Amino acid sequence: MNFTPALQLTVKLILTFLTTFSLIQCTNTEPEVPPASSTESFRYLALGDSYTIGTGIDPVNNYPHQLTDSLAQRNFPIDTTAIIATNGWTTTDLLLGIEDAQPDSSYDMVSLLIGVNNQYQGLEIELYEEEFRVLLEQAIAFAGGNIQNVWVLSIPNYGVTPFAQSRDTARIAEEIEIYNNIAHNISQEYGVSFVDITPISELAANDRGLLASDNLHPSASMYAMWVEEMLPTVTKILRE
Repeated sequence: MNFTPALQLTVKLILTFLTTFSLIQCTNTEPEVPPASSTESFRYLALGDSYTIGTGIDPVNNYPHQLTDSLAQRNFPIDTTAIIATNGWTTTDLLLGIEDAQPDSSYDMVSLLIGVNNQYQGLEIELYEEEFRVLLEQAIAFAGGNIQNVWVLSIPNYGVTPFAQSRDTARIAEEIEIYNNIAHNISQEYGVSFVDITPISELAANDRGLLASDNLHPSASMYAMWVEEMLPTVTKILRE
């Protein structure tokens, strides 16, 4: 059948329109909406003693606050940094302090560092083992029962500091190792992360810049090193 040139052009235009319309229909799906940027913030509770509050330095430079700042720089904003700790506290004192503070169970992460004053005061090691277990269970409860959101810090070896030079430094190191082994074993039993900062504390033997002005407690510089040691554990907690 023969078509006139005008009819052929009309048919061609109609076919082109239909083809184009069909392609538009096939690709006309709802555009993917990009996920909104996260505005989630986190709550942190630090349990401990003088090593937690930063005795001898400006409290803004203690490890809980330095950790908070480091996490914020990594897009993990912390809107609450709560600390239950006081200079000289033993495990018994921390238990009483927690009883007074009555923290809730809504924390996204909880750290625990306790025991040096048990050792310093010559308390029974069995008391530490018993009360550390209770404190760890409380820490887990404050993290909403999630063991993955809790970590334990080892006790520093203050035997390397000028403060301890009139004492039996070898015995201090030996006893702190015993305490740390207990804390590590109980942490493993519960499936809680254990961060060993004791080797960092021993660097102060040759670098007094790692100590506060009291020649006993960590300086801001040492706390910064502790934070670097903690960050892999903590960022994993927040990502998961």
